[in-house]
Amino acid sequence: MINTTILSWVTFIYFAAFVFYLFRMVLGREFWGKIATSTALIGLIAQSVALVIRWKTSYDLGMGHAPLSNFYESLIFFAWTIVFLYLLMEQRLKNRSIGVFVIPVAFLIMAYASIAPGISNRIDPLIPALQSNWLTSHVLTCFMGYAAFTVAFALGIMFFVKKMSAADKNKSPAFFRLLPAESMLDELMYQSATLGFVFLTMGIITGSVWAHYAWGSYWSWDPKETWSLITWLIYALMLHARNVRGWRGKRMALMTIFGFGCVLFTYLGVNLLPSLHSYMN
Repeated sequence: MINTTILSWVTFIYFAAFVFYLFRMVLGREFWGKIATSTALIGLIAQSVALVIRWKTSYDLGMGHAPLSNFYESLIFFAWTIVFLYLLMEQRLKNRSIGVFVIPVAFLIMAYASIAPGISNRIDPLIPALQSNWLTSHVLTCFMGYAAFTVAFALGIMFFVKKMSAADKNKSPAFFRLLPAESMLDELMYQSATLGFVFLTMGIITGSVWAHYAWGSYWSWDPKETWSLITWLIYALMLHARNVRGWRGKRMALMTIFGFGCVLFTYLGVNLLPSLHSYMN
């Protein structure tokens, strides 16, 4: 299918964007940064086109559903949300240094979707329980939350890199001088985590409504539901500690990294458990 061909090329485009962002950081020339941004934007547009084609194809096959229903499609959409949110942040901040930490995550997700064994890129019909507009709203909000948490994670890694470079004065400043100040990274971590928390909250709410519509129960303590709640509580604790206890810097960076680990388990780990949310293809 043409959409999978385009998505395969998008994987290489995101890798090229990462390389250009890295050149910009190592060489300190904004020329490479502009190329990196343009490349990432081209990848995002191409990925959007592929998703639209895949959506149309599902209608042509008589299935008619958004490309969000299986593991392959969820990985593709996850990568899309990460790049989309990052480019919005880059445009707002006028700072490209974050790209060298965020874009590789999107590339790895796309690569995993393309080469991991057992992941099918077929377009399959939905079971009756999934034939609802609540599915689209639930998946959209959850993955926007996951993407914001991914950006917060990348910022947490950047914070420690920046801190290490400040501690070792003998390191070459070519890479590190382009990193934002620790205070800015701290504020961006907080903003990204807050955005992710809002979207995850919306995802849990829409998921509960969908569950009641499909199975007659708002909450069943399914492993995915349980770990989504655990992830929600971890980020709620993080934001509470920031606003009430005054946590800043290192503590916040550690929380973004730990929280992202919970996000990955919520998304991937529960597939190893018997669950209504397990991706079997």
